[in-house]
Amino acid sequence: MVGTLRRFIRRVGFDVAPFPGTALHWTRIIALLDRYDIDCLFDIGANTGQYARAVRANGYKGRIVSFEPLTDVQQALRDRAVSDPLWTVAPQTAVGALTGKVEINVSGEFDMSSILPLDATARERLASTRTKRRETVPVTTVAAALDEHAGSVEAVFVKSDTQGYESEVLDGIADHWDRITGLQLELSLQPIYEGQPDHLALLERLAGHGFRPHLIVPGYWSRHYGRMLEYDAVFFRDAPSA
Repeated sequence: MVGTLRRFIRRVGFDVAPFPGTALHWTRIIALLDRYDIDCLFDIGANTGQYARAVRANGYKGRIVSFEPLTDVQQALRDRAVSDPLWTVAPQTAVGALTGKVEINVSGEFDMSSILPLDATARERLASTRTKRRETVPVTTVAAALDEHAGSVEAVFVKSDTQGYESEVLDGIADHWDRITGLQLELSLQPIYEGQPDHLALLERLAGHGFRPHLIVPGYWSRHYGRMLEYDAVFFRDAPSA
């Protein structure tokens, strides 16, 4: 019953807890966006716009560009963005390593859909997240999105919540790393998708590009695994002078 109710509440754009984690972390995220003069935020894996609405409600005043691949939630996302002149919803697309098309596994939990399939353990322990159907969707890259949506923007922040596909999102930055000021990624302590890297590999990769964690946001605790499965990390290069 609880799972059914939570899925219904999420489907209309709300949750039974602040999204994600505690309310305090939003204040800290906005403080970092202000500190680094972020004027464009890429909201990759936007779902119905929960993240975009949260940063806006907490004081972010710059441009937002949201990317969402699923047909079922694309219209809800557009409905939420229509009254905000600085919030653009890109045409329906996933974001990955290369442009083209890809098949996405649509989960019973609509915010758990992923291009990667669940691994065998997750299929057993997280039954409500199993694939219900598959949908073929277009794919763009961060590099292409920068050219299309942030041509004259100097400080871009990339938030990616793509259910295990973060490594491919980073691949798609290609040689545009110098155009990225900060990132927020969902990192896995316990991978649940096939081929999903754990957090250490992505931390090391970002460190190689000069990005260090500035904020950690606790993520989903699974009673089925008896541990936290993921957390969000916000990254920037060295802090600017005060």
